[in-house]
Amino acid sequence: MGELLAIKGGPRSVPEGAVGNWPPIDDVDRKMVLASLEGDSHTYGPNCRALEEEFAAWNGNKYAITTNSGTAALHMCVAACDCGPGDEVIVPAYSWSSSATCILHHNALPVFVDIDYDTMNIDVNKIEEAITQRTKAIIVVHLHGLAVDMPRVLGIARRHGLRVIEDCCQAHGAMVQERKVGTWGDCAAFSFNQNKCLCSGEGGALVTDDEDLLARARQLWSFGETRTPAESRDYHAYALGWMYRNNDLTAAFGRAQLTKLDGYLAQTRANALRLHELLQGTPNLILPHEPPGFHHNWYNFTMRFDLEALGHGGDAADFRNKIVAAMQAEGVQTGLWQSYILPAMTVFQAQNGYGRGCPWSCPHATPVDYSVDRYPVAQKHCDTHTGMTNPLRPPNGLEVAEMTAAGIRKVMENIDQLEDA
Repeated sequence: MGELLAIKGGPRSVPEGAVGNWPPIDDVDRKMVLASLEGDSHTYGPNCRALEEEFAAWNGNKYAITTNSGTAALHMCVAACDCGPGDEVIVPAYSWSSSATCILHHNALPVFVDIDYDTMNIDVNKIEEAITQRTKAIIVVHLHGLAVDMPRVLGIARRHGLRVIEDCCQAHGAMVQERKVGTWGDCAAFSFNQNKCLCSGEGGALVTDDEDLLARARQLWSFGETRTPAESRDYHAYALGWMYRNNDLTAAFGRAQLTKLDGYLAQTRANALRLHELLQGTPNLILPHEPPGFHHNWYNFTMRFDLEALGHGGDAADFRNKIVAAMQAEGVQTGLWQSYILPAMTVFQAQNGYGRGCPWSCPHATPVDYSVDRYPVAQKHCDTHTGMTNPLRPPNGLEVAEMTAAGIRKVMENIDQLEDA
């Protein structure tokens, strides 16, 4: 008999209160947010414009538009790339729902591609077979902070005359060939949500180097107008538009956090690499992979369990849930990130986004097959994964990574205690 698991009454591996909350708040945040609060512009104010300049400079882009969410920025990317009724946009079969619903928002159709098991990103080898005469763009999602192989994706896009949109919502600072994500495609979306590497509570940004794309994105961003709130507006809607702008208070918080982002990313990476090192050789645990030439930002440390080897191939998700519950009882802050592959979600299975079958029933559209058995790798990943963010973020240091590793190893080395659970 090994160590008694906490879920069976044994001691926790990670003591209560050992893991600090994200993000750390200090006097820089307090000063900038309070200054905004005491200012006279609480809508699209001076902090919004400053955040756009500072974030573009940090990431290496010519232009940025600050938004009220990463989802808004993704929709703006789709609109900027002129995707519309009947157009098809390729997207990975496993991601957050916004990576695909942003396509529906502009009446275009998602076409899913299975993922690569090792990287958890879109399988670049399967992109070309998904391209049709109606394909307009490819959305690549740098999932959990690992960049997609952008040189290969751009090669495919150039051969077929396609736009490339980068979903960088989890990937601040991630790189391939020492070049940051968000600087490869035609445009890109970032999120500044509570859980993201750059947190302003809510918010996001679209980045691009293309002035024409910038103009189209801004039109969607502000009521279909052609002039921004920083200019003399005529309040005339020239096209269909939304209200995706950010506000000054949120932008002030984002600016304060941006001054600390490089330090946050460095500490997160150090913590993740320490955890990775300590988990080497853990039975039936498949660790995340960082290919040569890629720089992971470790937004999410996502592991998979070898359920086949454990004798639970037939009830993989159920037994995975037991393992996760046992780890949580040890104080390991891990959980399920996305429980469904995207094609299995009701909005795609029903093909009735706007009612009466739209946009799939649009006369410009052709049928798209969302049979879930076409995406076996995404489904395998979905059923066998668990991941964590908070324990590896500042203010937590290597000691939290070490306690977390101990809790994970304890469960995996005493997995037999879960067989009768």
